[in-house]
Amino acid sequence: MGRTATVERKTKETEIVASVDLEGSGKANIETGMPFFNHMLDSFSRHGLFDIELQARGDLEVDYHHTVEDVGLALGEAFKKALGDKQGIRRFGEASCPLDETLAKVVIDLSGRPYLSYNVKIRPGRVGSFDTDLPHEFYAAFTNQLGMNLHIDVIRGENPHHIIEACFKAFARAMDMATGFDERISGVLSTKGSL
Repeated sequence: MGRTATVERKTKETEIVASVDLEGSGKANIETGMPFFNHMLDSFSRHGLFDIELQARGDLEVDYHHTVEDVGLALGEAFKKALGDKQGIRRFGEASCPLDETLAKVVIDLSGRPYLSYNVKIRPGRVGSFDTDLPHEFYAAFTNQLGMNLHIDVIRGENPHHIIEACFKAFARAMDMATGFDERISGVLSTKGSL
């Protein structure tokens, strides 16, 4: 059973085409115009074992914010479509990932109800040309579009690059767990009978 989806999003600020395959092997073809963001999304693809094709053009000369947020919206929508009725998925996922001095923990519930708890203390500034506050915008957009409960906590960390990357890796692994199947689950994992 293939769980794939393609989403096209076009506004006056951005043009995005995003495709996901939840049964992938971690192959990515990503171009956002932001090298560090490309690297983070490639890491998400690789560590979540999702195949992702993403091409994004945006008004980067104005700000990176529009493109980062809209990529989150497009990917969140693609995951939502690929998950379909969520029959047989684990629904919950969690992962902790270290990167040198940093330790990040992510917990997910694919409940259909959007909520983001983002407890990430990071120095204001940039990694390359990428603002350190932009990951929050990506996760908020992804969460709202998919309809998931997402908790991201950085237990410890100093280096902004390490903090952001550890979060993306933990997010990937938690998503892999939550979107994966468990043969013991009949229907959806909910007392309500729907997610």
